[in-house]
Amino acid sequence: YPLSPYQIHEKLHLVASCLDFAGIELEIGGKMGRERVLTKLLAPLIDQYDYILFDCPPSLGLITVNAFCAADKVYIPLQAQFLALHGLDKLIEVMKMVRDEKLNPIIDVEGVFVTQYDKRKVLNRDISESVRTYFKEKVFETIIRDNVSLAEAPASSQDIFSYAPDSPGAKDYKDLVTEILKRDKTK
Repeated sequence: YPLSPYQIHEKLHLVASCLDFAGIELEIGGKMGRERVLTKLLAPLIDQYDYILFDCPPSLGLITVNAFCAADKVYIPLQAQFLALHGLDKLIEVMKMVRDEKLNPIIDVEGVFVTQYDKRKVLNRDISESVRTYFKEKVFETIIRDNVSLAEAPASSQDIFSYAPDSPGAKDYKDLVTEILKRDKTK
C-alpha cells in the first residue's frame, strides 16, 4: 500500500499508525528485504519533504530496524528513568548491526534529548548527567520537563502546540526544534 500523508498544518503532514499496523512484524517477518519495506514506501515521497520523522515504538523489532534503514540521522528521546537508560545500550547495538550489515552504513546517533525530567529528582539529574557523559556533545541542551499537558494533548487528539501552547512542554519542544535546526545548519 502507498503511504498517504495527512495534512495537519500547512507544513506538517502525518502518516498515522493504526491497529492493523500492530501485526506488520508478523506479516513481513519472513519476507526477503523485510528491513527495507519503509525505505521503499518512502521513495515516492522523499523529495517532497525537508524532514521526515519516524516515531518508533519502544521496542527494537522490525519497525525500528526499518526506520534505521530508512533514516540518515537518529534522535533519541530518553526518559529520565533507569530502565530507559538501560535500554539505550540495546538500541545502540541494533543500530550498529544495521551499520555493520550494510543495511544503512551511515546511520548514527545525531542527538539525544532527555524527556520527562524533574529537576527535583536526584535520579533524573543522575540519568541526565550519565547521558551527557556517554554522548557528550550529541546531547541537546534542551531538556523536556515532565509536564501534564504533554500527556493530556494526545488524549485530546491534539499536538502540544494546539492543546497548550503556553505550557512548559510546548516551550521545551519548540526550543528543541530550534536547537536541532541550528545544529543542522552548522553541519
